Amino acid sequence: MSDRQIAATAALALAAIGAALALAVAVQAFPRGLVALACLALAAAAAWHGLLRTGAARVAGLALGAVGLAAAVALVASDLLLPELLAVAAFAAACAVGRGAFAIRAQLPTRPPPRRPVLFFNPKSGGGKAARFGLAREARARGIEPIALRPGDDLERLVRDAVAAGADGLAMAGGDGSQAVVAAVAAEHDLPYACVPAGTRNHFALDLGVDRDDVVGALDAFVCGGERRVDLAEVNGRVFVNNVSLGLYAEAVQRAGYREAKLRTILGAVPDVLGPDGHGLDLRWRGPDGHRHRSGAAILVSNNRYRLGRAVGSGTRPRIDDGLLGITVASGPTGRGRSGRLPQRPWREWTAPTFQVEAGHPVPAGIDGEALRLRPPLRFRVRPRALRVRIAPHHPGASPSAALPDGLRASARALARIAAGREPHPASETLAPAPDTTPSTEEGAKMDIFEVEQKERLSREEAAARLRDLADMLARHNDIRFERGGMRFTVKVPDEVELKLELEIESDERELEIELSW
Repeated sequence: MSDRQIAATAALALAAIGAALALAVAVQAFPRGLVALACLALAAAAAWHGLLRTGAARVAGLALGAVGLAAAVALVASDLLLPELLAVAAFAAACAVGRGAFAIRAQLPTRPPPRRPVLFFNPKSGGGKAARFGLAREARARGIEPIALRPGDDLERLVRDAVAAGADGLAMAGGDGSQAVVAAVAAEHDLPYACVPAGTRNHFALDLGVDRDDVVGALDAFVCGGERRVDLAEVNGRVFVNNVSLGLYAEAVQRAGYREAKLRTILGAVPDVLGPDGHGLDLRWRGPDGHRHRSGAAILVSNNRYRLGRAVGSGTRPRIDDGLLGITVASGPTGRGRSGRLPQRPWREWTAPTFQVEAGHPVPAGIDGEALRLRPPLRFRVRPRALRVRIAPHHPGASPSAALPDGLRASARALARIAAGREPHPASETLAPAPDTTPSTEEGAKMDIFEVEQKERLSREEAAARLRDLADMLARHNDIRFERGGMRFTVKVPDEVELKLELEIESDERELEIELSW
């Protein structure tokens, strides 16, 4: 049995144990559990009320929230604390082990090493990782010229001077803001780029498939590394590799003291931005339905879509080569939907190749963690496959969430297949490149048919967004990408296709069929 099979089997077993314990606790705690949930709801409402205010009102709200939380814990933890803790531990362990079952290592095509690679490094980044790991010495040992950033240096100017002097490979050891500067110049000159994880969080390195714990080993990207192309994104001409945050977080990072006390600064910004006496946010944008909206607590525009709100892989991007921006609006638009009956959802997420935000004033923004103010309108766009990235051969070369299925049911099915020694998704065993021949009917040959049909109930706006994404793919590329069972497929589309629209009306049903064929 392979390590992957063992991990999948263990994840399924731990999840089953956690579910059994949770069910037992729910049965024994009834109806106390319902009362505890009510206490939690009241605690959340009181705490939120307090966060939106200052002074005595904040203290009172947070205190009431703490009392509600304590009451909920007391109701369910009196005699069931041990099984509750065991259930939580079992689910947490299942997620951790399951992540290992879905881990993949990309086989990237090797490329000749650059002849004059240059490494730029920030000695202070990541608490002094460059000095701690001896990056300058290790770079020289690999034939890479190290250039240290000094206070007051213009990084972009240094990179451009190095390219003008003959550098044919650019690497950066520092935070993601610095990575974006070097990556932008590398993409402009179509030079290979390497990301060395010497920053604090190294989000870009993680999603590229660089081992964040192997700072020195990342230098091998310019010795014997493989190459992949990834997207870059930009706002008003400024390149970013991760995301641009507008709203609450962007307001907080502009404030003095943010670096020293991040949480305190963010909490202090909440009443000013979202409170009843706050100035609010004057940001205007169009949603996937094409209608105009106003922002809520935050807008996050990312270089490809983030995986959000999941137990495993949340906060990572499964891909950075999808050619689309990820757009997330939290505490979203105010007002009601077009029908006037139901309020719009407070959380929206979609993808698009471009996005625009309008405002009547300079907009505070956090660009890859760097605080800036941007003049409106803010025009975002993605630059598909603009950057040639080199990755060390012993690093994964793919995001930790690249192979993770979407949804609990799909994850359980995939784990069961892995445990049985099969590929995680049936489609991956069925779909194969078709030969460029047509079987002869005289020989009685039959062509195999691969068909994927997906049916789901969506709101009208969600259906429009899905069709718009499809149209964007057709307009931008000669292929269509879609997902099924956690797997991604690409279908090539010729320059000319047949479009068929069919409207069928019965007494109580309406059906509109859209068919593309070639």
